[in-house]
Amino acid sequence: MAAERNLVLVVGAYTDSTLAESDYAALKAGEDLGDYKVDGAVVMSRDADGKVSVTEHDTGKVGRGAGIGAGAGIVVGLFAPPLLLATALGAGIGAGIGALQKRHDEKKLGVDLDEYLPPGSSAVVAVVDDTWADKVEEALVKADKRIAKAIDEDDYKKLQEAIAKSEEEVSKAAHS
Repeated sequence: MAAERNLVLVVGAYTDSTLAESDYAALKAGEDLGDYKVDGAVVMSRDADGKVSVTEHDTGKVGRGAGIGAGAGIVVGLFAPPLLLATALGAGIGAGIGALQKRHDEKKLGVDLDEYLPPGSSAVVAVVDDTWADKVEEALVKADKRIAKAIDEDDYKKLQEAIAKSEEEVSKAAHS
């Protein structure tokens, strides 16, 4: 059996979206140089009305109430489970996300959405092994504030499974 991984959710909060984009580019550059490994990362933006968009920069794919990829889905689900429900990917995983949200509330996991992604702001959100958490947090040099929070490995695995199942359901519905 594989050893448990110690995963961390690293978040950098920004009042200026261009700074978030810049730090995300620096984060990916550090990974490309081999300074650390990032399991998944996205830039999230929240407009003045509170609507959230997620950009998967590796693919250029943007989700806003539309489908986002599985990697981004895991990052978003660990950051704030209710946001994942707003995507097409989240449509098939309501019960799984509800259970994850309950555990987040009970264990005080995840991040306070209004503190780290208030209306009119952006955030870089990354999932990394705890070995790299400090380096990844340091890479977000332009962030107004940063936080690193441990992720429950079981929550991570269950979210992966729920997203994989949801992707299958969305794909079947799209092709029927």
